[in-house]
Amino acid sequence: MTRTAFVHTEGGPSYNLGDDHPMTPLRRQLAVELIRAYGLDRRPGVIPVAPTPASDAVIERVHAPAFVAAVRRYSASPALASAWEASQWGLAAGGDTPAFAGMHEAAAAVCGASVTGALEVWEGRADQAFVAGGGLHHAFANKAAGFCIYNDTAVAIQALLDAGAERVAYIDIDVHHGDGTQWIFFEEPRVMTCSVHETGRYLFPGTGSIAERGVGAAEGTAINVPLPPYAGDRPYLRAIEEVIAPAVMAFDPDVIVTQDGADPHHADPLAHLQVTMPAFPRAYRALHELAVAAADGRWVALGGGGYTFQVVPRAWTMLFAEMIGAELDDEIPEEWWRRNEESLGVPLPRRMSDDPEPEVPEDERMRADIEGDRVVDEARSLFVR
Repeated sequence: MTRTAFVHTEGGPSYNLGDDHPMTPLRRQLAVELIRAYGLDRRPGVIPVAPTPASDAVIERVHAPAFVAAVRRYSASPALASAWEASQWGLAAGGDTPAFAGMHEAAAAVCGASVTGALEVWEGRADQAFVAGGGLHHAFANKAAGFCIYNDTAVAIQALLDAGAERVAYIDIDVHHGDGTQWIFFEEPRVMTCSVHETGRYLFPGTGSIAERGVGAAEGTAINVPLPPYAGDRPYLRAIEEVIAPAVMAFDPDVIVTQDGADPHHADPLAHLQVTMPAFPRAYRALHELAVAAADGRWVALGGGGYTFQVVPRAWTMLFAEMIGAELDDEIPEEWWRRNEESLGVPLPRRMSDDPEPEVPEDERMRADIEGDRVVDEARSLFVR
C-alpha cells in the first residue's frame, strides 16, 4: 500500500498578506476542507502529519542570514517597512509582498511544512507527501518577491540534498515561472528545475525563457517551456508529457518535488493561459506516473498559485485524489458547497467537472495553441535526447 503523508497544521501563524490581497489563506483552507469533505484524508495509507516550523538554520541553508534578520525585524515591527530600505528586501509597504506582523513565523511554518513532507518521504516514513500550503517559488536567496517571503520549495530541496539525496527534480506547473527556485539552484548540478508557464514577455516575473538553462556544471539542468498568452490544454499538457517528463527520466532523480499552482486555469484573474478543469487531473496523472517511473514513487507535491475559490479547492482535491488512487464523485459534497457559498458570498460550482467556456475568442485560443505547440517542439528538440 502506498503511504501518503498529508501535511497540514491546524491553527498556527497565518500567512496572510492582507484582507484584499489575492494570496489569501482561504485558498488552502478551502482545499483542505474539500479533501476532508470527500473523506480522502481518512483513506487507507494516508498519514496525517503535523509539521513544525523551520529553524533559522534550516532557512539559512537557502536564504542569506542578513535577509532572515530583516524579515524578523519587519515581522516584529511592520511599520518599519514604510522606510525606503525595506524595498531592498522586497518587503516595502504597498508592494506585492508587504510586511505583516508575524510574517517570519508564518513563512517559517510554510518552510517547515514543506521540509517535513520532504523528509517524511526521504526517510522512508511515507512514499509521497502532499503539502497544500507550500509552493512559494518566487522568493530569492536575499529578497522576497511575488507574494513569497521565504522560498519553501528551495528550502525543502536543500533539506533533501543535506539528507543525502544525490539528485532532485523540481517541476513547476504554476502559470508563473518558478524563478526564485531556478535561480537558487542555477549553478547546482544536483537539482533539475523544470517550469511550464506563461511567457515572461507578458507576465510576472518576466523570466523563464528557453535560453535559461543553468551555468557551469549545472548547464542543461534548467528547463523552461514559456507558452504564449491564451494557450490552452494541448501545449500545456504537451510541455509536461513530452518535454519535462522525458528530461526528468533522463536526469534519474532520487525524488521529485512539484509546485502545483492552479493559476493556469482560464478563469484565474492574474494570468492569461486558457487551461480547463479537465486538464488538471491529466497533468497530475502525468506527474504521478513520472514519480513512479523516475523516482520509485518518491514525490513531494506542494500547492502554489491560483486565485479563484471556484478552481483552487477542486484542483488540489483532484491532485490529492490522484496521489492516493481515489475516484471522486463529480457532485461536490453538499455540506462543503452550501457552507462555503454562504460564507464567501460568491457562487461555487456544484460539480468537480463544472467549467464555463473560456471568455477568450476561439480563434485567438487556436492561434495561441499553434504558437504554443511551436514552443513545445523547440523545447523538446533542445532538452529531450
